Amino acid sequence: MENVDRAFVAGTHYAAADFVAALPAIPCFDGVGRLADGTLVGFGGLKPPAGALAERVVVPAGYAMPIPHGIAPEIAASLSSAITAMSMQTAGGLQPGETVLIQGGTGVAGRLAIQIARLLDAGRIVATGRDAAALRELEDLGADATIDTAIADDDLVQAFSEQAGAGYDVILDYLWGRPTELLTRALIPASFTLSRPTRLVQIGEAAGRSGSHDGRCVSAGRGLGPRRAADGRRRDDAAQPHRRGVDPHRPPRPATCHHPRRNR
Repeated sequence: MENVDRAFVAGTHYAAADFVAALPAIPCFDGVGRLADGTLVGFGGLKPPAGALAERVVVPAGYAMPIPHGIAPEIAASLSSAITAMSMQTAGGLQPGETVLIQGGTGVAGRLAIQIARLLDAGRIVATGRDAAALRELEDLGADATIDTAIADDDLVQAFSEQAGAGYDVILDYLWGRPTELLTRALIPASFTLSRPTRLVQIGEAAGRSGSHDGRCVSAGRGLGPRRAADGRRRDDAAQPHRRGVDPHRPPRPATCHHPRRNR
Protein backbone atom coordinates (compact mmCIF):
# COMPACT_ATOMS: atom_id res chain seq x y z
CA MET A 1 0.00 0.00 0.00
CA GLU A 2 1.35 3.41 -0.97
CA ASN A 3 1.14 6.64 1.02
CA VAL A 4 -1.62 7.89 -1.27
CA ASP A 5 -3.71 4.84 -0.37
CA ARG A 6 -3.14 5.48 3.33
CA ALA A 7 -4.25 9.05 2.82
CA PHE A 8 -7.43 7.83 1.11
CA VAL A 9 -8.17 5.48 4.00
CA ALA A 10 -7.58 8.28 6.52
CA GLY A 11 -9.76 10.67 4.51
CA THR A 12 -6.95 13.23 4.29
CA HIS A 13 -6.35 13.02 0.52
CA TYR A 14 -8.04 15.80 -1.44
CA ALA A 15 -9.78 13.20 -3.64
CA ALA A 16 -10.82 10.82 -0.83
CA ALA A 17 -14.49 11.84 -0.68
CA ASP A 18 -15.74 8.94 -2.84
CA PHE A 19 -13.75 6.40 -0.84
CA VAL A 20 -14.91 7.70 2.53
CA ALA A 21 -18.50 7.77 1.31
CA ALA A 22 -18.25 4.07 0.37
CA LEU A 23 -16.99 2.80 3.74
CA PRO A 24 -16.58 -0.01 4.57
CA ALA A 25 -14.31 -0.42 1.57
CA ILE A 26 -11.17 -2.20 0.42
CA PRO A 27 -8.28 0.23 -0.23
CA CYS A 28 -5.91 0.71 -3.18
CA PHE A 29 -7.23 2.02 -6.49
CA ASP A 30 -4.56 0.40 -8.67
CA GLY A 31 -2.17 -2.52 -8.59
CA VAL A 32 -0.48 -5.40 -10.37
CA GLY A 33 -2.19 -8.73 -10.92
CA ARG A 34 -2.94 -11.53 -13.38
CA LEU A 35 -5.82 -11.94 -15.76
CA ALA A 36 -7.71 -15.22 -16.00
CA ASP A 37 -5.29 -16.39 -18.71
CA GLY A 38 -2.27 -15.68 -16.49
CA THR A 39 -1.16 -12.46 -18.20
CA LEU A 40 0.58 -10.11 -15.76
CA VAL A 41 -0.91 -6.62 -15.96
CA GLY A 42 -0.87 -3.30 -14.22
CA PHE A 43 -4.44 -2.15 -13.63
CA GLY A 44 -6.41 0.79 -12.35
CA GLY A 45 -9.79 2.42 -12.73
CA LEU A 46 -11.15 0.79 -9.58
CA LYS A 47 -13.95 2.46 -7.70
CA PRO A 48 -14.78 1.98 -4.01
CA PRO A 49 -15.74 -0.18 -2.27
CA ALA A 50 -13.71 -2.73 -4.30
CA GLY A 51 -9.99 -1.93 -4.11
CA ALA A 52 -6.85 -3.65 -5.35
CA LEU A 53 -6.15 -5.32 -1.99
CA ALA A 54 -9.07 -7.63 -2.67
CA GLU A 55 -8.25 -11.15 -3.81
CA ARG A 56 -10.11 -10.53 -7.08
CA VAL A 57 -11.34 -7.30 -8.68
CA VAL A 58 -13.32 -6.33 -11.76
CA VAL A 59 -11.25 -3.98 -13.90
CA PRO A 60 -12.96 -1.64 -16.41
CA ALA A 61 -12.14 -2.31 -20.06
CA GLY A 62 -9.05 -0.42 -21.12
CA TYR A 63 -7.64 -0.11 -17.60
CA ALA A 64 -5.31 -3.13 -17.74
CA MET A 65 -1.89 -2.87 -19.39
CA PRO A 66 0.28 -5.96 -20.02
CA ILE A 67 3.63 -5.90 -18.26
CA PRO A 68 6.59 -6.96 -20.43
CA HIS A 69 7.81 -10.50 -19.94
CA GLY A 70 10.65 -10.88 -17.47
CA ILE A 71 9.59 -8.08 -15.09
CA ALA A 72 8.71 -9.53 -11.69
CA PRO A 73 5.36 -8.44 -10.18
CA GLU A 74 7.03 -6.79 -7.18
CA ILE A 75 9.30 -4.78 -9.48
CA ALA A 76 6.35 -3.71 -11.61
CA ALA A 77 4.43 -2.67 -8.50
CA SER A 78 7.28 -0.40 -7.40
CA LEU A 79 7.47 1.45 -10.71
CA SER A 80 4.76 3.93 -9.76
CA SER A 81 6.98 5.15 -6.93
CA ALA A 82 10.01 5.19 -9.20
CA ILE A 83 8.13 7.32 -11.74
CA THR A 84 7.64 10.06 -9.14
CA ALA A 85 11.42 10.21 -8.77
CA MET A 86 11.82 10.80 -12.50
CA SER A 87 10.15 14.19 -11.96
CA MET A 88 13.50 15.47 -10.71
CA GLN A 89 14.43 15.47 -14.41
CA THR A 90 11.08 15.91 -16.18
CA ALA A 91 9.80 18.69 -13.87
CA GLY A 92 12.97 19.78 -12.10
CA GLY A 93 15.24 19.78 -15.15
CA LEU A 94 18.07 17.94 -13.39
CA GLN A 95 21.37 18.13 -15.27
CA PRO A 96 24.41 15.87 -14.77
CA GLY A 97 26.61 17.09 -11.95
CA GLU A 98 23.89 19.06 -10.14
CA THR A 99 23.04 18.76 -6.45
CA VAL A 100 19.79 17.03 -5.45
CA LEU A 101 18.03 17.18 -2.08
CA ILE A 102 15.49 14.41 -1.49
CA GLN A 103 13.06 15.30 1.27
CA GLY A 104 11.83 12.00 2.70
CA GLY A 105 14.64 9.75 1.55
CA THR A 106 13.92 6.91 3.98
CA GLY A 107 10.57 5.99 2.41
CA VAL A 108 10.21 3.55 -0.48
CA ALA A 109 9.84 6.33 -3.05
CA GLY A 110 12.69 8.29 -1.47
CA ARG A 111 15.05 5.30 -1.58
CA LEU A 112 14.24 4.78 -5.23
CA ALA A 113 14.76 8.50 -5.86
CA ILE A 114 18.28 8.33 -4.44
CA GLN A 115 19.20 5.51 -6.80
CA ILE A 116 17.57 7.23 -9.76
CA ALA A 117 19.40 10.48 -8.98
CA ARG A 118 22.65 8.53 -9.09
CA LEU A 119 21.69 6.91 -12.40
CA LEU A 120 20.92 10.40 -13.75
CA ASP A 121 24.49 11.46 -12.86
CA ALA A 122 23.62 13.84 -10.04
CA GLY A 123 26.83 15.32 -8.69
CA ARG A 124 25.76 15.32 -5.04
CA ILE A 125 22.76 13.72 -3.33
CA VAL A 126 21.49 14.78 0.08
CA ALA A 127 18.57 12.93 1.69
CA THR A 128 16.45 13.61 4.76
CA GLY A 129 14.55 11.40 7.17
CA ARG A 130 13.59 10.89 10.82
CA ASP A 131 15.02 7.43 11.52
CA ALA A 132 18.76 7.35 12.32
CA ALA A 133 19.21 3.70 11.34
CA ALA A 134 17.33 4.17 8.06
CA LEU A 135 19.39 7.27 7.28
CA ARG A 136 22.61 5.28 7.62
CA GLU A 137 21.31 2.80 5.04
CA LEU A 138 20.84 5.58 2.49
CA GLU A 139 24.56 6.02 2.02
CA ASP A 140 24.72 2.48 0.63
CA LEU A 141 22.06 3.48 -1.90
CA GLY A 142 24.06 6.43 -3.17
CA ALA A 143 23.38 9.36 -0.83
CA ASP A 144 26.43 11.54 -0.21
CA ALA A 145 24.99 13.05 2.97
CA THR A 146 21.88 12.75 5.15
CA ILE A 147 19.95 15.12 7.40
CA ASP A 148 17.89 14.04 10.40
CA THR A 149 14.69 16.12 10.39
CA ALA A 150 13.80 15.03 13.95
CA ILE A 151 15.96 17.75 15.47
CA ALA A 152 15.22 21.24 16.75
CA ASP A 153 14.07 23.80 14.18
CA ASP A 154 17.16 26.00 14.34
CA ASP A 155 19.45 22.98 14.12
CA LEU A 156 17.57 21.70 11.09
CA VAL A 157 17.84 25.06 9.32
CA GLN A 158 21.57 25.02 10.00
CA ALA A 159 21.88 21.44 8.71
CA PHE A 160 20.11 22.35 5.48
CA SER A 161 22.48 25.27 5.02
CA GLU A 162 25.62 23.30 5.81
CA GLN A 163 24.79 20.43 3.45
CA ALA A 164 23.79 22.74 0.59
CA GLY A 165 27.39 23.44 -0.40
CA ALA A 166 27.13 25.77 -3.39
CA GLY A 167 23.35 25.28 -3.30
CA TYR A 168 20.64 22.73 -4.03
CA ASP A 169 19.80 22.64 -7.73
CA VAL A 170 16.77 20.33 -7.49
CA ILE A 171 14.68 19.42 -4.44
CA LEU A 172 12.39 16.40 -4.68
CA ASP A 173 9.93 16.84 -1.83
CA TYR A 174 7.86 13.98 -0.44
CA LEU A 175 7.32 15.74 2.91
CA TRP A 176 6.16 19.38 2.68
CA GLY A 177 4.95 20.75 6.05
CA ARG A 178 7.54 21.62 8.71
CA PRO A 179 10.67 20.26 6.96
CA THR A 180 10.04 22.31 3.83
CA GLU A 181 9.14 25.40 5.81
CA LEU A 182 12.50 25.18 7.58
CA LEU A 183 14.25 24.36 4.32
CA THR A 184 12.96 27.54 2.72
CA ARG A 185 14.32 29.48 5.68
CA ALA A 186 17.72 28.00 4.95
CA LEU A 187 17.43 29.14 1.33
CA ILE A 188 16.65 32.78 2.14
CA PRO A 189 19.44 34.88 0.57
CA ALA A 190 21.90 36.48 2.95
CA SER A 191 22.39 39.32 0.48
CA PHE A 192 20.87 40.77 -2.69
CA THR A 193 23.29 38.73 -4.81
CA LEU A 194 21.41 35.85 -6.44
CA SER A 195 22.96 32.80 -8.01
CA ARG A 196 21.42 29.88 -9.83
CA PRO A 197 17.85 28.98 -8.78
CA THR A 198 16.69 26.00 -6.77
CA ARG A 199 13.90 24.00 -8.47
CA LEU A 200 11.55 22.49 -5.89
CA VAL A 201 9.24 19.70 -7.06
CA GLN A 202 6.56 18.78 -4.54
CA ILE A 203 5.46 15.14 -4.73
CA GLY A 204 3.83 14.41 -1.38
CA GLU A 205 2.70 15.80 1.96
CA ALA A 206 3.84 13.14 4.41
CA ALA A 207 4.81 15.81 6.98
CA GLY A 208 1.64 17.85 6.57
CA ARG A 209 -0.30 19.92 4.07
CA SER A 210 0.34 23.30 5.60
CA GLY A 211 3.26 25.49 6.58
CA SER A 212 4.24 29.15 6.65
CA HIS A 213 5.90 29.09 3.24
CA ASP A 214 4.57 32.48 2.15
CA GLY A 215 7.26 35.07 1.54
CA ARG A 216 10.05 32.51 1.49
CA CYS A 217 10.07 31.54 -2.16
CA VAL A 218 10.44 33.71 -5.22
CA SER A 219 8.29 32.21 -7.96
CA ALA A 220 10.27 32.32 -11.17
CA GLY A 221 10.56 29.97 -14.08
CA ARG A 222 9.90 26.33 -14.66
CA GLY A 223 6.46 24.89 -14.11
CA LEU A 224 4.67 27.82 -12.45
CA GLY A 225 1.30 28.96 -13.73
CA PRO A 226 -0.05 28.61 -17.29
CA ARG A 227 2.43 27.70 -19.97
CA ARG A 228 2.77 29.32 -23.35
CA ALA A 229 3.05 27.48 -26.60
CA ALA A 230 5.77 28.16 -29.16
CA ASP A 231 3.59 30.83 -30.76
CA GLY A 232 3.27 32.65 -27.42
CA ARG A 233 -0.34 31.73 -26.79
CA ARG A 234 -1.38 30.75 -23.27
CA ARG A 235 -1.64 27.05 -22.49
CA ASP A 236 -3.65 25.88 -19.49
CA ASP A 237 -2.56 22.24 -19.50
CA ALA A 238 -0.92 20.95 -16.30
CA ALA A 239 2.80 21.37 -15.89
CA GLN A 240 3.30 17.70 -14.99
CA PRO A 241 1.20 14.55 -15.59
CA HIS A 242 0.86 13.92 -11.85
CA ARG A 243 -0.98 17.22 -11.44
CA ARG A 244 -4.13 15.99 -13.17
CA GLY A 245 -7.02 16.58 -10.78
CA VAL A 246 -4.91 18.76 -8.51
CA ASP A 247 -6.65 20.65 -5.70
CA PRO A 248 -6.46 24.40 -6.57
CA HIS A 249 -5.78 25.16 -2.91
CA ARG A 250 -2.56 23.14 -2.84
CA PRO A 251 0.77 24.97 -3.18
CA PRO A 252 2.16 25.34 -6.72
CA ARG A 253 4.85 22.91 -7.82
CA PRO A 254 7.57 23.06 -8.73
CA ALA A 255 8.49 26.28 -6.95
CA THR A 256 11.71 28.11 -7.69
CA CYS A 257 13.65 29.58 -4.78
CA HIS A 258 16.81 31.63 -5.02
CA HIS A 259 19.67 31.30 -2.60
CA PRO A 260 23.15 32.80 -2.31
CA ARG A 261 26.06 30.81 -3.63
CA ARG A 262 27.96 29.27 -0.76
CA ASN A 263 31.58 28.19 -0.80
CA ARG A 264 32.15 24.50 -0.37
